[in-house]
Amino acid sequence: MDWSVIWKYRELLAHGMVVSALLVITGMIGGMLVGALLALARLSRFRTLALLVGGYVTMIRSVPLILVLFWFYFMLPLVTGQPMGAMTSALTTFVLFEAAFYCEIFRAGILAVPQGQSLAAAATGLGNWQTLRLVILPQAVAAMVPLLLNQAIILFQDTSLVYVVALRDFLTAANVVVGLNERPIEVYTFVAVVYLAICYGVSLLVGRSKKAALR
Repeated sequence: MDWSVIWKYRELLAHGMVVSALLVITGMIGGMLVGALLALARLSRFRTLALLVGGYVTMIRSVPLILVLFWFYFMLPLVTGQPMGAMTSALTTFVLFEAAFYCEIFRAGILAVPQGQSLAAAATGLGNWQTLRLVILPQAVAAMVPLLLNQAIILFQDTSLVYVVALRDFLTAANVVVGLNERPIEVYTFVAVVYLAICYGVSLLVGRSKKAALR
């Protein structure tokens, strides 16, 4: 066992982790913002809009992420008329793909709030948007935190798929190191420990958030 290979190629592995972190952060923030808008659209009184958004969410959730990566990697240049690059395509894919899942998380959280809360808010003179912002969302978010953290774990694991668009994330960087040194046991053991540490750490937050939500 020669663990010096990890230190020798630390910069390459660190750059891969930066790429993975960028994909996760962008996918989470962008996905939640777009997902929140989609959830409101699905819950709106405009039936046509709700059906269109529902169709989009169902379609995205029904196909593999790797296929969506291919779609955007090859379709974005055709739509924009100029090359977008692997990173831009991957970021766009993760935001729009995760938005479909966050949409359902937000929608379920909003619907989980008892209707009596809305009626009570209306009785005090609050408008629809005030009720949503001050009464519904605070209660919904508390219930959604565990699901949001679970989705973050899945998102982090899914970043390994960006190799299909020639993007070097953490796992792809590890594959490069293995190809250069032929030390798969050390490298992949290190990668497994990193994934385990991050995912287990977030899972602990999930457990704590569930306990806090039940209080």
